[in-house]
Amino acid sequence: MVQLMFHNSMFPDLRIVDLSHNGFVGSLPTKYFNLWSAMVDVEKENTKYWHAYGNYILNGLIGASPYPYSMTITNKGVKMEYAKVLEIFSAIDLSYNKFDGEIPDVVGSLKGLQLLNLSDNILVGPNPPALGNLKNLEALDLSQNKLVGSILKQLTQLNFLEVFNVSYNHLTGLIPKGQQFDTFDNSSFDGNLGLCGLPLSRKCDNSKASPPPSSNSKGNEDSGSLAE
Repeated sequence: MVQLMFHNSMFPDLRIVDLSHNGFVGSLPTKYFNLWSAMVDVEKENTKYWHAYGNYILNGLIGASPYPYSMTITNKGVKMEYAKVLEIFSAIDLSYNKFDGEIPDVVGSLKGLQLLNLSDNILVGPNPPALGNLKNLEALDLSQNKLVGSILKQLTQLNFLEVFNVSYNHLTGLIPKGQQFDTFDNSSFDGNLGLCGLPLSRKCDNSKASPPPSSNSKGNEDSGSLAE
């Protein structure tokens, strides 16, 4: 197991970070997230795609023809296929390591992120409300950690969210409803014994125990009985 270290330059133009299936330990690289400025800035007008050039020979002449990059990302068996990859595509996959501590608020500043996978670590604490700032997020996987608290209502405002997984944590409370959350099935929430509400079959108990009778009430009841 090793601790994750980056060079001082911090790769400000970095858009895709995949360090999954390693033995990294320690806290998440919080101090670096703010420096990945390419993931912070969202250039909606940029519709250029990543491409490469393939050489060919025609009539004795050598030429080059562009072709688009394609990419397949798998989250818990769910494949997301990108036949073309926009130059603004941003993703962080730090899954299957031994990162501990809490998810830092600074993650919410990476507003260009489309995929965030922190699954299969030993992260603790509640989910930071800043995750609700990731308006371009298409996939969020926080499964197989030790997260506590409720699922953020702010996450229902992530209109592009197609894949969501918080299974096998220690989350509690009512599962929020609305928009994309109405499309997620049981597998997104499995293994959290404190969660309730649809799509789970476990209903939330909203009943409140009746307060004990006051001494006056008891006295009145006793008096009534004697009168009879």
